[in-house]
Amino acid sequence: MCSLEKRGRLFILKLTGDGEHRLNPTLLDSLRSTINQIRSDQSSSQSVLITTSDGKFFSNGYDLALAETNPSLSVLMDSKLRSLVADLISLPMPTIAAVTGHASAAGCILAMSHDYVLMRRDRGFLYMSELDIELKVPAWFMALIRVKIGSPAARRDVMLTAAKVTADVGVKMGIVDSAYGSAAETVEAAVKLGEEIIQRGGDGHVYGMMRETLLREVLVHTIGEDESGSSVVRNTGSKL
Repeated sequence: MCSLEKRGRLFILKLTGDGEHRLNPTLLDSLRSTINQIRSDQSSSQSVLITTSDGKFFSNGYDLALAETNPSLSVLMDSKLRSLVADLISLPMPTIAAVTGHASAAGCILAMSHDYVLMRRDRGFLYMSELDIELKVPAWFMALIRVKIGSPAARRDVMLTAAKVTADVGVKMGIVDSAYGSAAETVEAAVKLGEEIIQRGGDGHVYGMMRETLLREVLVHTIGEDESGSSVVRNTGSKL
C-alpha cells in the first residue's frame, strides 16, 4: 500500500513493498485518503509533498489482472486515478515525484502529475506503453501530456514511438528536472529541493490556485468528463 512520514514540513508519501505498485482501487483509495490527510494538516499550506516508492517500480500502471476479472473495474480505476490527479493539482503545496523505478502508462501519468520530477539514472524509465500494445490513450492522459511535455518532438517520441525514457534522456526532453545515481540519492535530492522550496516561503493556497489555473485543461478532463474504461485499463502498464 502506502505510508506517510512527516519530516518537519515535508510530507513523504511512499508506495511500499517490492511489487509493481499497480493502481488498483484499494491502492488508489489509500493514496487519496493519504492526500486528504495531508491536506487537513494545519501546516499543509507551508509544506511540500514528496512521493516515492520501494522496489523496482514507481508504478507499473493500472492493475490489468484485476480488470480482467471484472470489466467494470476498468471504469472504476480510471475514475479513481482522475480524482487522485485532481487532488494533487488542487493540493495547497508544491509536489515532487522522486521516481526510483519504472513508471509506466498510468504510473507515468501519476509521476508527471507532480510539479517536479526527480529520477534515478541507474534504473528505471518513464514509458507510455499504449502504442506497443495497440490501445487508445484516454483523452485526459493526453491533456496532461500536452501541458507537462512542452516540446512537440518529445511528445511525439513519448506517445507515438512509445520511447522508454531514461532519467538523462528525460532531462534533455524537459520531462525530468534532474537525475541521480541511485534511489537513495534521488530521495535525498527531493528532500533537499523540498527544504529549499519551504525556505523560499509562500502561501500554499495561492500556489494551489495558481496550479489549478495553469493546469485547467487537465482539470476539465479529470473532473468534467467520464470516459469509457473499456480501453483505458487494458492500455496501461508494461511487462518488464
